[in-house]
Amino acid sequence: MAINAVARTVHRHVDVDGVRVFYRESVPARPDAPVLLLLHGFPSASHQYRRLIDTLGTQYRLIAPDYPGFGHTEAPTDFTYTFDRLADITEGFVTRLGLTRFAMYVFDFGAPVGFRIATRHPDRIAGLVVQNGNAYEEGLSDFARDVIALRPETPGAEQKLRDLMTLPTTRGQYEGGTGEPERIAPDGWTLDQHFLDLPGRKEAQLALFLDYRNNVALYPRWQAWLREYAPPTLIVWGRNDLFFPAPGAHAYLRDLPDAELHVLDTGHFALEEKLDEIAPLIAHWLDRTVA
Repeated sequence: MAINAVARTVHRHVDVDGVRVFYRESVPARPDAPVLLLLHGFPSASHQYRRLIDTLGTQYRLIAPDYPGFGHTEAPTDFTYTFDRLADITEGFVTRLGLTRFAMYVFDFGAPVGFRIATRHPDRIAGLVVQNGNAYEEGLSDFARDVIALRPETPGAEQKLRDLMTLPTTRGQYEGGTGEPERIAPDGWTLDQHFLDLPGRKEAQLALFLDYRNNVALYPRWQAWLREYAPPTLIVWGRNDLFFPAPGAHAYLRDLPDAELHVLDTGHFALEEKLDEIAPLIAHWLDRTVA
């Protein structure tokens, strides 16, 4: 019986501007293999890509960092949690690794981090894989709009945001919208909740939630970047996402009419249920456009 090779993966830390950034990286068979930077979402970390790395890492160099306030990355107690700062650290991480040309996989929080890097360094971006990573007003659900509208002075705002960091909600982000919830392993939401419950982590997430409105304000700039540079783009989207519904996927085609679009019948963490569909799409796209 043939056994498909599983990628060799290394796990390291690198210091970036006082932050000890943890990352996982596949070691492909070819040293010149295409590079895909994997940018994770809330409330997760680089571990959300572990199965994708195992599947594709023998052919491509897949690199997944944890942001400050997430996963195994260690930030100083006085770190300021904004999306600008997450992008600063991720940009510094890319520079430390010597990455000069790479594709990006942007998901959830990874979209505002990734698009900041793209607009700062358009020459570095070889292409985009967009998976439930929003950059358009129509990609915000009513629920998402309500969360973004919260301000520190709004009565009950902090408690509403803290409710998004409880185990039932974390689990619901994984299972919600899926067709076969029994396919969703409990490892992801269990590990996410472990990290959320570490000292200071919920406060970091509160600050990021309250900063999210600044991402929406940047949507026109990101859209202009897409139109100007027209990066090769693969869009794979879970249509049943509570936060970022399918209109957000179709909206990209206004600025990227040549993008490849696949809307799948699953939820927010689409890789958890649809890895067997998404991984081949990424491999074929990388071979055609980046390799």
